[in-house]
Amino acid sequence: MVTVRGRTELKRFIADVPQLLQEKVLPGAARAAGKVIAEEAKARSQSQVVADAVEVKVRSDDGRVVARIGVAKGGPSKGWALSLGGWLEYGTDPHYITVDDSQRQGMSAARINLLKKRDGVLVINGKPVGKTVLHPGAQAHPFLRPALDTKEAEAVAAAQAYINARVGRRGIISQTEGDGE
Repeated sequence: MVTVRGRTELKRFIADVPQLLQEKVLPGAARAAGKVIAEEAKARSQSQVVADAVEVKVRSDDGRVVARIGVAKGGPSKGWALSLGGWLEYGTDPHYITVDDSQRQGMSAARINLLKKRDGVLVINGKPVGKTVLHPGAQAHPFLRPALDTKEAEAVAAAQAYINARVGRRGIISQTEGDGE
């Protein structure tokens, strides 16, 4: 009569595989794919401030692992990179810009520029302008979506390579046991 050992352990391991992949492998694979897209987005950005703020965030929700490539909200620029990134990606429509009344304190924009040299006051080409200016808008210079469009296959290949390096005959290797990614 044949005796089989380890059947219970094997069944338990097979039952645990989806969770092990979800916790140990797929976040790293998503990060590897995201890094490919992020590097391309940085290269395509017309602003170094925005390029420096491009980041990859990975999260797991409801059995899905999601990588988000975007411009960081915080950091040294305190949100400026996020605003600038949106303007670069989508452009802006023509709009009016005015000097805020709290900054004016009853003075004209020209007077504020001459006396106070305050930040946030309307100065164009070194010359103070009136209370209101019509900004012509800015042309879009997309960098995030084209990065995804051009590097999608390479990102998928990076994710697959990450998975292949961690799933094999020896079992599932966690992120920390692998090559340090």
